[in-house]
Amino acid sequence: MSTRIYAHYMIETPYHVEHAANVMAGEQSSGTFTRLANETDALREAHGAIVESIEMLDALDAPSLPMRADLAPQGHTLFQRARVKLSWPLENMGPSLPNLVSTVAGNLFELKEFSALKLLDIELPDSFASVYPGPQFGITGTRQLSGISSGPMIGTIIKPSVGLSVAETANMVEQLVVGGIDFIKDDELQANGPHNPLRARVDAVMPIINAHAERTGKKVMYAFNISGDIDEMRAQHDYVVAAGGTCVMVAVNSVGLAGVTYLRRHCEVALHGHRAGWGMFSRSPHVGMAFTAYHKLWRLAGVDHIHVNGLRNKFSEEDDSVITSARACQTPMFETPDAGYQIMPVFSSGQSAAQVTDTYQALGNSDLIYCCGGGIMAHPGGIAGGVASLRQAWQAAMTDIPMATYAREHRELAQAIEAFGQ
Repeated sequence: MSTRIYAHYMIETPYHVEHAANVMAGEQSSGTFTRLANETDALREAHGAIVESIEMLDALDAPSLPMRADLAPQGHTLFQRARVKLSWPLENMGPSLPNLVSTVAGNLFELKEFSALKLLDIELPDSFASVYPGPQFGITGTRQLSGISSGPMIGTIIKPSVGLSVAETANMVEQLVVGGIDFIKDDELQANGPHNPLRARVDAVMPIINAHAERTGKKVMYAFNISGDIDEMRAQHDYVVAAGGTCVMVAVNSVGLAGVTYLRRHCEVALHGHRAGWGMFSRSPHVGMAFTAYHKLWRLAGVDHIHVNGLRNKFSEEDDSVITSARACQTPMFETPDAGYQIMPVFSSGQSAAQVTDTYQALGNSDLIYCCGGGIMAHPGGIAGGVASLRQAWQAAMTDIPMATYAREHRELAQAIEAFGQ
């Protein structure tokens, strides 16, 4: 069983790659800019980071990121790219998420040796699983809570993002519940604002959801956004649970790893992770953090779902990246039994029936939450028609029937194709 932490990077440097990689290793472990008297060989052997491998890539004649000319070595002509793998002994920090981040993504991005640096992936010892319980519900538990045993969970987001009153929100929920929705979430911008306080929203929404469950046996999952300070999140979680709710949501980048970890240890319902601010890490191919590394932190912290965008989305993320992210969520993290930590990817951002076939064929399964705003609300048949069109599109995809063929006998899907394309 490994007792080392591994991190994979893409780097670009005008220095010799071996030198730059050693600077990374030294900066993030025992080294400083000069050798110290008490920095013994034995200390370095026990605690120093190791450059495990270097894979040379292409070279450029100009830096990918702005770089002061005086920081490059004299006589350099190329900026060399490479994949670098570093490792650290677990003993340096122990199985601690905050200190893990300080180690693998700390004072690296500002080092003068680099004109690009991105964290691509991390590999962690199983001992992290003994400290961090990870997702409480994950894919299987979310299905149990929602009563959706197979196929995707069809979901949506309350829109407009802000500005609706409590009564207006409840009215929309009523329409969605009657229309057959499986999952509803607050927008990340709407948490506990004075025009629509969380507790008042819970008081208005949960009677609708509970009454529908009593009539039909199906309890719609509503992800209430409880993002806030630690004590506030705990109190709001308790309020949702007392009202019969089955899910709470947090904007993970806003509340932080320690906040999510604390909430997970207290949580009794599914924990929905929204990655608002993700673009700060991902938008540039030259700096930041890839989702493969990023999402593992939040899986350990304990989210049960996390957003991955969607195909042909309204943002800048490419389709291949979306599918890679979704697959990563469903891939086990540890070899320890019962510590797979698989979570449910959430597809969103401009989705409708038009992307369903491509999504299913690319992902290869339907273990996901498929959130559509306009794809439901703007459907010619209204909310019920929008929800039905999505179920029909997924049924066609999962049974390998061309959508146009399936639409001949399914009016709502035909309307969706006409409205949103195929």
